[in-house]
Amino acid sequence: MVTKDERRRQLAREKYERQQQRRAEQQKKARKRNAAVAAGLAVVLVAGGAAWASVGLTEEEKTLTDASAEASAEASAEASASPSARLEQDPCGKPAKGKAATKTWKKEPALDVDASAKYTMELRTTCGDISFTMDAEKAPHTVNSFAFLAGEKYFDHTKCHRLTTSGIYVLQCGDPTGSGSGGPGYNIPDENLDALGKPGGTGTVKYPAGTVAMANTGQKDSGGSQFFLVYRETELPPSYTPFGTVSEDGMKVLKKIADAGVQGGGGDGAPVATVVIDEATVKKA
Repeated sequence: MVTKDERRRQLAREKYERQQQRRAEQQKKARKRNAAVAAGLAVVLVAGGAAWASVGLTEEEKTLTDASAEASAEASAEASASPSARLEQDPCGKPAKGKAATKTWKKEPALDVDASAKYTMELRTTCGDISFTMDAEKAPHTVNSFAFLAGEKYFDHTKCHRLTTSGIYVLQCGDPTGSGSGGPGYNIPDENLDALGKPGGTGTVKYPAGTVAMANTGQKDSGGSQFFLVYRETELPPSYTPFGTVSEDGMKVLKKIADAGVQGGGGDGAPVATVVIDEATVKKA
């Protein structure tokens, strides 16, 4: 026999699933305006003070955002009444003990990466392991920097601070401050920008699902430590260095994070999932 509490939890789950389905339908409609939205939301992929710059919304975008916010508010109300429903919204575990690094460097590390080799970066996160291969031949400065920073434990105990679920579809990580404005103290040059083809009439190119690329300040050669993982094909200006490809298992973890949504129900902000990189390592294949 189903108890009253079990029935209440079941109803909460079913209602939350309906809200998620409604949000998915709204996002499907938003695909038709991807190119325009991508140009406006590209600010989400910058690293530095501009990362929190406001983005003007069209009336259609306001409607979508308001609807998502309403669904999120309803889900939050249910979560308060039902502990099990609240736990289901965050699919990830607790972070390992430790603090993010505060050390910075005045200049880029010496370039000693083996350009003929393949490198793999492993992110052991609270949501599962995300690994991706890195192309040292096409992006030597980027791969060299990541190998250096991982060796310095720079990424350990850092939050993936931003998730976008409307217009562009990425998870952004690599900032020890968790604010979107942190970096290692040095910059690396843009690389491999022609890998995805020349921009068309809209000035964008398609970043395939599974792409790992560098965030930047919006200026040339301004990459630092922040990067983003594309969990669904996304159109963006070809100004973000693509340097890696996420594994199949890693994509499953990214999907879980994306499915949990953005805090507050919008399409751009801190993820509901508690995404913390407990440990990051780079290995030469």
